[in-house]
Amino acid sequence: MEEAKARRRLSILCSHLRPLGALDSGHAPTHLISSRLSNSDSETENNKKNLHQNDCVFCKIIINESPSVKLYEDDMCLCILDRNPLSHGHSLIIPKSHFCSLEATPPSVVAAMCSKVPFISSAIMKATDSDSFNLVVNNGASAGQVIFHTHIHIIPRKAHDCLWPSENLRRRRLKLDQDVFKLVDSVREQLSVPNTTKNGLTGN
Repeated sequence: MEEAKARRRLSILCSHLRPLGALDSGHAPTHLISSRLSNSDSETENNKKNLHQNDCVFCKIIINESPSVKLYEDDMCLCILDRNPLSHGHSLIIPKSHFCSLEATPPSVVAAMCSKVPFISSAIMKATDSDSFNLVVNNGASAGQVIFHTHIHIIPRKAHDCLWPSENLRRRRLKLDQDVFKLVDSVREQLSVPNTTKNGLTGN
């Protein structure tokens, strides 16, 4: 009984340390490992639900239930052409596991996505004869996020394409006043709070 509890705790710990669906030098993904340890059909189903969401268009693309134009794919992420591009070659890097926002995405998954940016963006710029690109994450509805599955936009740019109206706006110098110092103190205070506490993962 104690051994089963210990294995259960280990599988939960592993699921926090490694992203769902990640392959580790030929070993089975974490969600498969935990289901084997528990031998529970219901747990396997729960893990599948965590991996993909039925109402998520990106999850449907990942499991080939929805069409897309794929540019790149590996064990962790996928790069596709945006269906409503801002420029020719506008693409999206998406993780193969479902995470609704950037802060909900494990650092290892974010790292895997970002590590592909130089390689993929270089190919896109050459293919579109662009000399620059924007890297954008719309995180949250107020920031323009429409599909709540973490993704990174790669938007090829050319000189004088006038894509962003804000590029024509004059920026103002930072004013070092009381409001700014209050902001700095508040951000530093938030940074000093452990992530595990903020995500409610402590105490187990």
